[in-house]
Amino acid sequence: MKRESSFAVFLVICLVAKAAAQQAGSVRATYNLYEPKKIGWDYLAASVYCATWDANKPLAFRQQYGWSAFCGPAGPLGQESCGKCLRVTNTRTNAQEIVRIVDQCSNGGLDLDVGVFRRLDTDGVGNQQGFLTVNYEFVNCGDLIHALSSTLLQINNLYYTIIISQHFLNMGIIYNPRF
Repeated sequence: MKRESSFAVFLVICLVAKAAAQQAGSVRATYNLYEPKKIGWDYLAASVYCATWDANKPLAFRQQYGWSAFCGPAGPLGQESCGKCLRVTNTRTNAQEIVRIVDQCSNGGLDLDVGVFRRLDTDGVGNQQGFLTVNYEFVNCGDLIHALSSTLLQINNLYYTIIISQHFLNMGIIYNPRF
């Protein structure tokens, strides 16, 4: 059991290190009129890229953070980015927001929901320019713990299934043609 615990700790450390290593500075952030509250946080109504995988996630998942499209220079792209979270910082004012990736973009940075954009644009310069310059880093959304514990439970169940199967095989209850 100690071996499995060590593996679990190693897995958590790797996940945290990987997430911490994905960040970028001086990235252009524009805005999109997703306005999720007006559409009931409905990914399908918003026609976001991640709807294919995340449209049926619980409402709490979809409304926990502001929405963003992601096409930044560092981090996963496409389906792999869906549902991940970013801490976005306005480089002029240091205003910060955590956003959830729900869509793709093509501007080489972020396309934030207009509400998030406005909250980050505390000095109004972003509105004047039509974009913000931001730093971003991938962060734990808070639901990683749930996903990790679910994965560890599956690994644990698989381990015990193998042990029980081996026991039945040794007792001759399960026929194995290799013997």
